[in-house]
Amino acid sequence: MGRLDSLRQLNLLQWLREERQSRKLILFIVFVALLLDNMLLTVVVPIIPSYLYNMDESSPTSVSTTPSEPDRPPAFHSIVSLYDNTVRASGYNATEGAAPTPAATSGPPQNASDCPQSSSRLINENVKVGMLFASKATVQLITNPFIGPLTNRIGYQLPIFIGFCIMFISTIMFAFSSSYTLLFLARSLQGVGSSCSSVAGMGMLASVYTDDEERGHAIGIALGGLAMGVLVGPPFGSVMYEFVGKTAPFLVLAFLAVFDGALQLFVLQPTKVEPESQKGTPLLTLMKDPYILIAAGTICFGNMAIAMMEPTLPIWMMETMCARKWQLGVAFLPASISYLIGTNIFGTMAHKMGRWLCALIGMVVVGISVICVPFAKSIYGLILPNFGVGFAIGMVDSSMMPIMGYLVDLRHVSVYGSVYAIADVAFCMGYAIGPSIGGSIDESIGFPWLMTIIGVVDILFAPLCFFLRNPPGQEEKVAILMDSNCSMKTRSYSAQHTYYQGESMDPEYDDYD
Repeated sequence: MGRLDSLRQLNLLQWLREERQSRKLILFIVFVALLLDNMLLTVVVPIIPSYLYNMDESSPTSVSTTPSEPDRPPAFHSIVSLYDNTVRASGYNATEGAAPTPAATSGPPQNASDCPQSSSRLINENVKVGMLFASKATVQLITNPFIGPLTNRIGYQLPIFIGFCIMFISTIMFAFSSSYTLLFLARSLQGVGSSCSSVAGMGMLASVYTDDEERGHAIGIALGGLAMGVLVGPPFGSVMYEFVGKTAPFLVLAFLAVFDGALQLFVLQPTKVEPESQKGTPLLTLMKDPYILIAAGTICFGNMAIAMMEPTLPIWMMETMCARKWQLGVAFLPASISYLIGTNIFGTMAHKMGRWLCALIGMVVVGISVICVPFAKSIYGLILPNFGVGFAIGMVDSSMMPIMGYLVDLRHVSVYGSVYAIADVAFCMGYAIGPSIGGSIDESIGFPWLMTIIGVVDILFAPLCFFLRNPPGQEEKVAILMDSNCSMKTRSYSAQHTYYQGESMDPEYDDYD
């Protein structure tokens, strides 16, 4: 039996060696890296607001009671936590000696009338939670401009492995941190690891999938890993936190990260430095390209909508619905499922219908959906608008990520590290600006107005996607792309008909933009 196991292990290692340069295996590695990154990104969404609130709530109580007296004094009032609907002692008592009310001692409230509608401490959590959520994207935003040019010099293998190492350390810190400062540090450290993984991963895919249609399909699959992370993260985190504890979900993620790191170490061989064969276009030159800026802006504002919802929606649900811990994560489930569906459908379909049109429609649907979110009166009322938000963002991401690579092929040098650094910067700007200002706006004018503002911004930005309909290219680049011997075949669009650049004018091929 032991010899049979050894033979199976030998066959597996032999297969991995043979398939080391396989594009599908590289795609799988990027898929898993994005999956783990975004699971860690979203698993904290239902955990951190409740955990911080419980820490703030328990600190006055610990001062008022002694270790030898675990039970609260009878004279103290009970209050109902808006985060988990449990009964706990307040840290002080204005009317000492008063008996607790039946509503406070009867357990979790059965409807909204039994639950407090507002709390100054709860409202103040908006800014605190928003800043912690935004720290990851802010650090990632600062790191990306360095990672992009670095991949051009040393290749993609080493940065993506460094990203794994940093993500593993961040996950362990999340598991055992018990203060706001350490949680903030863990979230910020995650931004560095995420920058390495996403920029190097997307650049690696663009370099191995040179055909434009194959590239769009591959990036759609990789974004499916991102979608799976977003899908599984919130419900996984909320259920594990409710029934097991804060540490458990992060230890599970750390175990999965070790598996991904071992796969990268064996397949990618990150000890090798493999620079690009040609010098890429400088980052500043790419940032001055108006078409790249439009694509990046679409990614930024599309994702800013869900980024604003992450810290504010759970708190709004607790104010208006008295939602329990597990419901805070499950509320994002429709958006996660629809994002997974959207990226897989439009990874291929956007190539046929026109990526500019797919992104334009997606931005409008995002705007309409977020405006509808505050009209929900229960967790069930959030299903349809959240589904629309996720599906539309899937349309935007699966259209704009391939377009970034296409614009570099068409207008610059076909080296992709820097352009996907810009794409990741745009993504991070949405997740940095969204939570940081979203919490402040929510505190000032309320959650409904916050959703209305970002919804209107998305709808107004949508028409700019029309400029990506047929972007002009450098003459020599267009000539290369139209060469029948070139592996990069593209599709162009005109008002009268579509034609295929690379071989013959075949009308069966549709628009590419």
